[in-house]
Amino acid sequence: MHALVGHDIRYERSFLLDLKNLPPAGFDLVRQFAFQDFYDLILLHDLSEFRQLDTSGMFYRFTIDHYLISLEIAGRLVKFLRVLPKPQL
Repeated sequence: MHALVGHDIRYERSFLLDLKNLPPAGFDLVRQFAFQDFYDLILLHDLSEFRQLDTSGMFYRFTIDHYLISLEIAGRLVKFLRVLPKPQL
């Protein structure tokens, strides 16, 4: 279980470019979460559909509304890597 207290949060260029290309409603939603609401989280496991993506335990993803967001967690550093629309099934 990953607690966020005391972590450094970073944003990869790929995340910022993805964010910029979202439609206005998605941009506002993800921006609000990533730059404000995320800092209020206590545990990452509280995020919707939070899942580990690899065996090393560094890469994770979760969802916000209709968007997938990927993270890299290395020690006390949390990096937002990408934000993409959820695929339509």
